[in-house]
Amino acid sequence: MATTTVGFDSAGIPLAAHLHTPDTPASGPRPALVVGHPGTGVKEQTAGTYARLMAERGFVTLAFDAAYQGESGGLPRGLEDPAQRVEDFKAAVSFLATREEVDAERIGLLGICASGGYSLAATGGDHRVKAVATVSGVDVARQFRYGADGTQDPAVFRHLLELAAQARSAAARGEDPGAMAVFPETAAEAGALGGQHGVEGFEYYRTPRGEHERSAKFLAWPSVDKLASFDAFHAVPLIAPRPLLQVVGTRAVTSWMAVEVHQRAAGPMELHWIEGASHVDLYDKKEYIDSAVEKLAAYFGAAL
Repeated sequence: MATTTVGFDSAGIPLAAHLHTPDTPASGPRPALVVGHPGTGVKEQTAGTYARLMAERGFVTLAFDAAYQGESGGLPRGLEDPAQRVEDFKAAVSFLATREEVDAERIGLLGICASGGYSLAATGGDHRVKAVATVSGVDVARQFRYGADGTQDPAVFRHLLELAAQARSAAARGEDPGAMAVFPETAAEAGALGGQHGVEGFEYYRTPRGEHERSAKFLAWPSVDKLASFDAFHAVPLIAPRPLLQVVGTRAVTSWMAVEVHQRAAGPMELHWIEGASHVDLYDKKEYIDSAVEKLAAYFGAAL
């Protein structure tokens, strides 16, 4: 497998990416996958892991940093702009469609965590995408509004919207608007804020297990009010008749969102459960991702 650092434009913003190409012989252009990272993640983390594993199974894969994040361009840094995130996926498809090693008629999307939701929205509106799959997929807007497990007190998000509004006014006055911290300083604090899901996120992003220097430690405050009116699942019925696969851990507190997507889908669909896995387990734990990749390879092999 060969890995090349590449770049492409997304609505005027330069994006950084890694292109993985199988080294096995091919009789012609290959099927290809765009792989999107979780919220606050970068291409070198779980997205890169899945991209490499899928390339080993014969797919050309492209793992990219979202606009405003990682090595990609865009200001302010740390902005989570859902409309731009969807555009990033479409721009990645455009990039792959120009590559001679890629069959432009066999391009799929693979979204992990927040990119799961964004990949569904992108697929609904872009018929160049022939199949889509998610791993621990969520709509990050729903996660902000309702919490990872769907039981968050509405007052929590109202408070975040108030802080976001104050930050916009501060910026208008020429003051530093500050930023929203993503992770507290300790696992115990993460648990107090987000329960076991919060602890697992901390252990992946803030310890040697998965930490990366460019992984976002904060979000720009405008992210909050941009997410307030976004719905990643609105376009799910438009995916049909193209197929949809969701890979979800049986212990994932976020799985209620995958169930909602499954209920909205109007075409070929599958909700595939990985026994014993939590949301974050599917980022990097070999005993779970090996099973996930086996399912993904079979699915995309048939769909593309």
